[in-house]
Amino acid sequence: MIEGIIEQAEERMMGSLESLNTAFAGVRTGRANAMVLDKIRVDYYGVPTPINQMAGVKSPDAHMLVIEPWDKSVLRAIEHAILESDLGVTPSNDGSVIRLPFPALTEERRRDLVKQCKTYAEEARVSVRSARRDANTAIEKAVKNDSLPEDDQRRGEAEVQKLTDKYIAEVDAALKKKEAEVMEI
Repeated sequence: MIEGIIEQAEERMMGSLESLNTAFAGVRTGRANAMVLDKIRVDYYGVPTPINQMAGVKSPDAHMLVIEPWDKSVLRAIEHAILESDLGVTPSNDGSVIRLPFPALTEERRRDLVKQCKTYAEEARVSVRSARRDANTAIEKAVKNDSLPEDDQRRGEAEVQKLTDKYIAEVDAALKKKEAEVMEI
C-alpha cells in the first residue's frame, strides 16, 4: 500500500525533473541549438506544424542554424513564424534555405537567461514538494483508514523525504550545469 504511494510520488518527481530538462533545452545559450525551434509552429496547409517535421535543421557552426524545408513553397511561412516568435533572431531567406545567425549573447542577456532558468528550477522544486505533500497525505489516510501501524507511516514519510531530497538535489545540479553553460563565453 505505502510502497505504491511512494512509487507514484517518485514518478511525479521524475516527471518534474524531465519537464525541467525540457524547459532548459529551450533556453538559448551562446550556441545554435535546433531545440530552440521546437516551440515554433508553422501554419502548413491549415495545420500548426513544428519546423523539424517539415524541414531539415542543420548547424554548420556554433552560431548558425540552417533550415532547409522539403517543400520550398513553405519558406515564407517558416520565416514569418520565426519572426513572430520571441527567439530574438532574424532569419535570412535565400530562396532555398533559411539561415538563422545566433549572435553572441551580451552579459545582460546571459543574466536574464539565468533568471529564467532559476524560475524553471523553482517551478520544478515546487512540483517535487507538491508530490511529497500529496504522498504524505495519502500515507496518512492509508494509516487512518486501513489501521496500519504508525511506524509504517513514519517509515513511509521518511522514505518520501529521502526521495524529495534526492530530486531537489538533482534539480539544483541541473540548474548549476545550465547556469554555467549560459554564462560560458
